[in-house]
Amino acid sequence: MTDISTDATGDHDAAGEGRAGGPAPPPLTPVPPARRRTAGEEARTLVAQTNVATLATLSDDGGPWASLVSYAALDDGSPVLFVSTLAEHGRNLDRDPRASLVVAEAARGSDPLAHGRVTLAGRVTRPTGDQEPVARAAYLASVPTASSYQGFGDFSLYVLQVERVRWVGGYGRMDSADADAYANAQADPVGDARGAITHLNDDHADALLIMAQALGGYPDATAARCTAADRYGLDLAVETPRGSAPARVGFAEPVTDKAGLRGAAVELTRRARAQP
Repeated sequence: MTDISTDATGDHDAAGEGRAGGPAPPPLTPVPPARRRTAGEEARTLVAQTNVATLATLSDDGGPWASLVSYAALDDGSPVLFVSTLAEHGRNLDRDPRASLVVAEAARGSDPLAHGRVTLAGRVTRPTGDQEPVARAAYLASVPTASSYQGFGDFSLYVLQVERVRWVGGYGRMDSADADAYANAQADPVGDARGAITHLNDDHADALLIMAQALGGYPDATAARCTAADRYGLDLAVETPRGSAPARVGFAEPVTDKAGLRGAAVELTRRARAQP
């Protein structure tokens, strides 16, 4: 796979592969700008999709310790944890606030590393004042079974103050975000769009091909399938006589909920068919 560096830090996006694993063929016609989610938006979207993560803490000997935990998220995306000192990770947080949380997209298919995940790193604090009931309510809403042990003395509520974010969208797609970019981003209201993607590929392959030809820059495309969908547009995998290539087609307006994907895709199809 050929990677294209997007900045000096080494973050990159896959360029795709052409015939025999070579570079992807370039577009033949100008491609309209198509907005993508930022790393902060990608991270917030993943965090909003589940309540299970891997927590990494530091043991008393300084060694790393990873555990499976449940979590909630505050309005700014800060994860809320409710852990017991009977567990090693609870004792670790009580002694050393440094921690990181890995949230992974639910894997489907044979290759889990082809799916998205995000690492949130920072320090935990115990919520106080007005934040404490807000954090507790958020956790109970996300993990209702916690109501049965919320009064136990060995459990403590923590909020991870995110300092660094690293998002990986699969092979060759990754980026970083700082604390402000993460806190100020919003989760994509489309969320997990894999059902819509399957529907597009199974029932609307002709429309995807027209999009690739008229809007994606590949008038020589012979087939196209959708590989991702978000509030801003669709990612396509395009087949041409020159080889395979990725393409991005943007919606006329950002989608405000998952139900809006259908109308946005219909508008894309109409716009593509109207091209000379």
